[in-house]
Amino acid sequence: MKIASWNVNSLNVRLPHLQQWLGQAAPDVVALQETKLEDARFPDDALAALGYRSVFCGQKTYNGVAILSREPAREVQYGIPGFEDTQKRVIAATVGDLRIVNLYVVNGQAVGSEKYEYKLRWLQAVHDWLQEELRAHPRAIVLGDFNIAPDERDVHDPALWHDGHILSSAAERAALQRLCALGLHDAYRALNPEAREFSWWDYRQAGFRRNLGLRIDLTLVSEALRPHCGASGIDREPRTWERPSDHAPAWVELA
Repeated sequence: MKIASWNVNSLNVRLPHLQQWLGQAAPDVVALQETKLEDARFPDDALAALGYRSVFCGQKTYNGVAILSREPAREVQYGIPGFEDTQKRVIAATVGDLRIVNLYVVNGQAVGSEKYEYKLRWLQAVHDWLQEELRAHPRAIVLGDFNIAPDERDVHDPALWHDGHILSSAAERAALQRLCALGLHDAYRALNPEAREFSWWDYRQAGFRRNLGLRIDLTLVSEALRPHCGASGIDREPRTWERPSDHAPAWVELA
């Protein structure tokens, strides 16, 4: 079973890319972030024509998350329970016997800013919710755009992306580690311990061509699923297409 995550950075713009990639990669489940579409405009029919059922939660211009799956999703959760937030960043659903939790983590703007403090509060709320989710659903995958590079192997220049920099600060990484301490494992890093691959490259300064990237799109599997991870990777090809998302799909295969 192949499960993927992709920040498409506007599904309205990137729908042809998504359709092409679904045909090529044939994942069973895909978590999308930054769809940037109100629910009434979600391309449900176009994706159904490719064999995918969709659950989604979006808003105009910003944010937006969705889960596409070959079999219908159930027990759908929108947002973080008990955490008031107008931003559409979280959706969870059960597909088969798997609990899929799709996160579009807050960017945070800059260390010490109000948005940074909001990011840390948001991550704490996710932690508290996931603690209950994992008890109820031992077979779970938490995936998405985390806007956090886990460690120095996940940045192109550790001297630039240091403890005081957004996306790589000590507090952000500690928050991610607390999530993993709930019993989640970074599938990519577990299977590729020394690899230096990235999933996001800035549009500016020829970031992709120069491989000035970060690995911030993660697939975290629960303890029960860890023995079943056969492969995990990042598909760089869609980043080479015309008018691409700045992110590439991250994926994991379960045996």
